[in-house]
Amino acid sequence: MEKIDQLIHAKWIITCEDNNQILEDHAIAVKNGKIHSIVPGKDAEKKFDCTSTSTYSSHAIIPGLINSHTHLAMNVFRGLADDLELMDWLNNYIWPAEGKWVNQEMVSDASLMAMGEMIRCGTICFNDMYFFLDATAQAAERAGVRAHIGMTVIDVPTAWAKTTDEYFAKAIEFYQKYKNNPRVTPTLAPHSTYTVSIENLARVNELANEYDLKINIHLQESPSEIAMSMERHNERPLKRLNDIGMVSPRLIAVHMTQINDEDMAILKAKKPSLVHCPESNMKLNSGLSPVQKLLDAGINVALATDGAASNNDLDMIGEMRSAALLGKIIASDPKAISAETALKMATIHGARTLGIDDRTGSITPGKDADFIAIHLDEIETQPLYHPISQIVYASTRHQVTDVWAAGKHLLKNRELQTLDEKELIDKAKAWKRKIM
Repeated sequence: MEKIDQLIHAKWIITCEDNNQILEDHAIAVKNGKIHSIVPGKDAEKKFDCTSTSTYSSHAIIPGLINSHTHLAMNVFRGLADDLELMDWLNNYIWPAEGKWVNQEMVSDASLMAMGEMIRCGTICFNDMYFFLDATAQAAERAGVRAHIGMTVIDVPTAWAKTTDEYFAKAIEFYQKYKNNPRVTPTLAPHSTYTVSIENLARVNELANEYDLKINIHLQESPSEIAMSMERHNERPLKRLNDIGMVSPRLIAVHMTQINDEDMAILKAKKPSLVHCPESNMKLNSGLSPVQKLLDAGINVALATDGAASNNDLDMIGEMRSAALLGKIIASDPKAISAETALKMATIHGARTLGIDDRTGSITPGKDADFIAIHLDEIETQPLYHPISQIVYASTRHQVTDVWAAGKHLLKNRELQTLDEKELIDKAKAWKRKIM
């Protein structure tokens, strides 16, 4: 018998590989934090000598969810300014609040709060864009989640940096500190084409090429952004980035609700990844991304919540349902953004976006043991005919019972294992008292 660390039996294992197998009554063998193999449950006990065996007889196990665009520390502003248009929300509420409250302590506390929420809804990896990067990185190491942390560049002074040169200096410093970290991956994060000059965007692109980094940017998020770009530059934002060579597979274009034929030609030719944030886009009335059309064109589209200040949650299961339902309306086709597609957007597509699909995003032998268990034997998800459809269209985040990242239990029977829930709630209440 072969020695392994864990054997996890489940009613269904949904792999999210290209063929997207649904394996019934199988078990995952975990060794050294990796998926060693997947075998029929009846054979597992005979094949392996394991330290720990768990059985999830009424659960589906799926890959850990990947939230491909976040502003974690904005958790403290959840519900502070609702029912507003994007630029009004930013200029008159969020940016003033950030100017007053953002500091190392706030980012640390809010990041931990956000990670507790994400773990409880099955998210094991996030792609962030904010300030005080060390605070978020340290929180991720404590929580045990995989963090892609954007090194923000913006031509606006903040509590984090006063000049654009200082943003670049801090980015390089953060990169040097974390470039070999197994859990934290630095990326570049210019805020947008309307807050960063084309000269500084070109500097970002040079840095990305030099250090082989992904670039995150809010892009063509709303009609007002397009109007502003046409008025100032007589070009659309995507075209301006393409002119400096930034549009490539290393680019992560977030939102992209405003896409015309010229944009689509650039996207088809250059193949960046796009990140769809349906609930944030709807709440701010930013626009509708033609996701099925993009997927049909061979463009990788991942899924994200955006920050809790504009969503107002970090619930990727809810986001899958929103993406699937909204996608059908946009395409005028009930077959658009199927449940299976929505699940892949939240898993393997996110891994491809971040360049880590060789390590996570599907339940595949050799990849990290990143997966979650969803309890489906509840009245809200019965009767059950198709587990993927039931997960996307009927389940809620509260049915996520267990979460593993690299084989480590982060959530066990709905209880956080690396973070203290009461401590997080106390932190949230303390920040509410300060801000109010």
